Amino acid sequence: MHAAWGEIDRRLLIRLGTAGLAALALPGAARAAMAQGFTHGVASGEPSAHSVLLWTRYAAASDAQLTAELSESADFARVAGGGSVTAAGERDYTAKITVDGLEPGRCYYYRFVAPDGSKSPTGRTRTLPAGPTSAFTLALFSCSNLPFGWFNAYAHAAARQDIDLIVHAGDYLYEYPVGDYPSLRQALPGREIQPTHEMVSLADYRLRYASYRADPDLQRLHALFPMIAQWDDHEFTNDAWKGGAENHDEGEGEWAARAAVAERVYREWMPVADTRWRDYQVGDLATIFLPETRVNGRDRQFELGEIIAGGGDPAARLKTFAETDYRDPARQMLGAEQENWLFEGFAQSTKAGTRWQVCAQQVVMGSLFSPPETRDWFAGDQPDYVRRRVETGQLAAKAGLPLNLDAWDGYPAARSRLLAAAQRADADLVTLTGDTHNAWAFDLEEDGRPAGIEIAGQSVTSPGFEAYIPGISDEVRVAALRRSSPQLKWANTEDRGYVTVQLRRERVTAHWHNVETIRTRSPALKGTHSMTATRGRRTFDAA
Repeated sequence: MHAAWGEIDRRLLIRLGTAGLAALALPGAARAAMAQGFTHGVASGEPSAHSVLLWTRYAAASDAQLTAELSESADFARVAGGGSVTAAGERDYTAKITVDGLEPGRCYYYRFVAPDGSKSPTGRTRTLPAGPTSAFTLALFSCSNLPFGWFNAYAHAAARQDIDLIVHAGDYLYEYPVGDYPSLRQALPGREIQPTHEMVSLADYRLRYASYRADPDLQRLHALFPMIAQWDDHEFTNDAWKGGAENHDEGEGEWAARAAVAERVYREWMPVADTRWRDYQVGDLATIFLPETRVNGRDRQFELGEIIAGGGDPAARLKTFAETDYRDPARQMLGAEQENWLFEGFAQSTKAGTRWQVCAQQVVMGSLFSPPETRDWFAGDQPDYVRRRVETGQLAAKAGLPLNLDAWDGYPAARSRLLAAAQRADADLVTLTGDTHNAWAFDLEEDGRPAGIEIAGQSVTSPGFEAYIPGISDEVRVAALRRSSPQLKWANTEDRGYVTVQLRRERVTAHWHNVETIRTRSPALKGTHSMTATRGRRTFDAA
């Protein structure tokens, strides 16, 4: 436990926790979005050793000039930094300011003051360490679909004192209309979102963020810890790529316009810098890279149904595809410019003597293959489209093709370039991942040699394998997946939660924390699974 973090008093915790509850007490998320004053608490992000970005939202009849104050004590007896920032209507009355001149590895409290003297809730943040660093703990989150249930994973993390940084790997919110993922039957009463239709326009995206940011547990997490965050697809729309998305349809306008709106609103409502990719230096312990894998450089995903369409033997078509187009070296996940930035970053980090190279990105990098048992898991009265998908998946596996072509498995040449770059740099690579809603631990390899480990986190609320194969136990599912996927070392395919990652000089330890439920508001844990990797091995240690 960090002593400085333990100094926060009970009264401050109460103030931090009740800001969001007050918003939810209003009759509906739309009413919360229309409230005046400091409507959605505070947040911080983009920490460095000497600076941090502060965020708030202040709604008023016109633009308002706010004063940001930052102090080493919760009573603000001495202001250590701050500045003036405008909450402007053209940015949905959100305000962001970067405060410089801070001390490394230091806990700070912060707030905003409005022109009328009213004050925002008080937040707490922390700068990154500088120089020799022995320990650092981050918490990994992804895939938080509000109508599916309570954000109990956020609540559990917010009650801790040992977290230095939050990493959100994407799907911070979802674009769907009410009644579509989750269905009306699946949705939890009282977890309403606005607008009720799919978010498409500028106003839609803003209102959806306002709905999510009214959640008390999410507000409290933001108020207590700095966050680094990157979007995945649902901040835009499902299965996005640089030229479109699966869930962008006719009548919804030009894709470029919608993508620009989504990116604009993300930057308004999140405590993030206005750059698409960036990195963070944690003393001499770790460099954390935050690439963007979704809308800047990603080529369109392969679709197995399209590959086997047009007649002929499906197995033969898949085999030909696996040997040709699937391995096309021109296909990109990151794009050439971002690849150069990341690969050079690996080399510079190791040359500087940094112990760990952490790549916090959005989609699974380890290879996962459909097990032959899948055909039995979906036996019985299943819709035709499910039966066809299972059959196609089985044929794909026999052709050597993986399960999820939307992940790095659909971009094998791009993945090989990344892992080879890590090997050339002699990097101790740790990949942090979201997206799949389930928890995974992979040993990554390239050219038959270890290349690093992957820590993939379970979702906050979005359903995983257990929702689609309810009659099969987690033990049976995981055993079959491990037999079919040699890189997979462990998995949990039934629980929601989050991961804490403890970085030490000679080891990294991942703790997957599973919440008991998301159907009632409770931070209680069902259990925790832990795995460790020793520096220099580039694999998980044997259990």
